[in-house]
Amino acid sequence: MLIMPRKIVTVVGARPQFVKAAAISRVIRDDHAGALQEVLLHTGQHYDRNMSQVFFDELDVPHPKYNLEISGGHHGAMTGRMLEAIETVLIAEKPDWVLIYGDTNSTLAGALAAVKLHIPVAHVEAGLRSFNRIMPEEVNRIVADRVASLLFCPTNSAVANLAMEGIVDGVTNVGDVMYDVALFYRGRSAGREAILESFNLTPGAFALATCHRAENTDDPLRLRAICLGLADIATQMDVVLPLHPRTRRLLSENGMIPLLGRVQLVDPLSFLGMLALEQAARVVVTDSGGVQKEAYFYGVPCVTMRDETEWVETIELKWNRLVGASRDLIASAALSAGPGMPGTSPYGDGHAAQRIVDTLLS
Repeated sequence: MLIMPRKIVTVVGARPQFVKAAAISRVIRDDHAGALQEVLLHTGQHYDRNMSQVFFDELDVPHPKYNLEISGGHHGAMTGRMLEAIETVLIAEKPDWVLIYGDTNSTLAGALAAVKLHIPVAHVEAGLRSFNRIMPEEVNRIVADRVASLLFCPTNSAVANLAMEGIVDGVTNVGDVMYDVALFYRGRSAGREAILESFNLTPGAFALATCHRAENTDDPLRLRAICLGLADIATQMDVVLPLHPRTRRLLSENGMIPLLGRVQLVDPLSFLGMLALEQAARVVVTDSGGVQKEAYFYGVPCVTMRDETEWVETIELKWNRLVGASRDLIASAALSAGPGMPGTSPYGDGHAAQRIVDTLLS
C-alpha cells in the first residue's frame, strides 16, 4: 500500500523566521523527504531583497511555493489580509500541520487561519513572554500558543511560562533552533575579512548596533536617546548600524540622522554578513531578540535597548544587560561590557530541529 507523506505548510514572513525555517527544512529535506512534504508560504511581511530573498538564497532554503507579497499598513489591516490569503492556500493544500515561528503578524495570521479550518498548529518558539502587552509581538505569541496543538519551547523558562497559564498538553522543551543555526554556520560566514575591511573595522574593537522595534522607533523621545547613546559610543570606538528600511525612514523624517554622529549607517546585511560582524564585535547593542541570543552563542557581550527581554537566561548569565532607551546607560554599558558567566548553554544541544521533525512524524 502506498503511504503518502505528511504535508506541512510552513508560514514565514520575517527574516528571523527564514533562519529558523532553514534549520527545520534542512532536516526534512536531508533525512525525511519521503515522509514529510513541506510547502513554504511566505507572507511577504519583509519585502526588501536584503530582508527577504537573499536569506532564501544564502541559507539554501527552498524558494516559497507561495509569496503573498503582503506588507505595510497597520497591524490589523496587515494581519487581516494575511489571514484571508493564508486561508485560501490552506484550503487548496489541505496540510496535516501548519508550522509557525515566533511572534510576528505572519505567525498570528497563520495560527488563526489554520485553527479555524481545524488544521493542527505547531508553534516553534512557544512560551516566550516579555510580560509587556504593549508589544504587538507579545499579543501575537500569546494567541498563537493558545491555539497551537504542539508547542515547541526553546528553554525551561518558556515551559514554565506556559504552565503558569495552564498550558501543559503538547508542550516540549526541544531547545532553540537558533542555537542549531548558530552552530551550523559558525565559521561559515564567508568573506568575514572582506566585510570588516569594507567598513574599516578591527576585530574586537567595534560595536555592532541594531534598532527596529516599534517601541523604540515610533517614540521620538526614545529614538532620540538611542541615537545620542550610539553617538556617545562612537566617540570611543567604531559603531556600525545596519538599518531596517523603516527605521531609516523614521530617522530621516524626524531629522535624527545627524544625531548619530560618527556611527556608520549601512544597509541591512545578509544573514552570514551579520553573523560575521556579530562574531567579530567587541559588544553588540540591540533591541532584537534574535541578535541578543546570537551574541550569547558567540560569546560577545550584549546591551539590550529594551525594558524587558524574553531571553532572561542571557541576563541571568550576565552576558546581556537591559538599559531601556537611556542615553547614559546605553553608552556606559557598551563601553564597560565584558564577558559573562561560563557554563552550559540553556538553549539545548543544537539538535532542536531534529526533535521538532521527529515529533511531527510521530
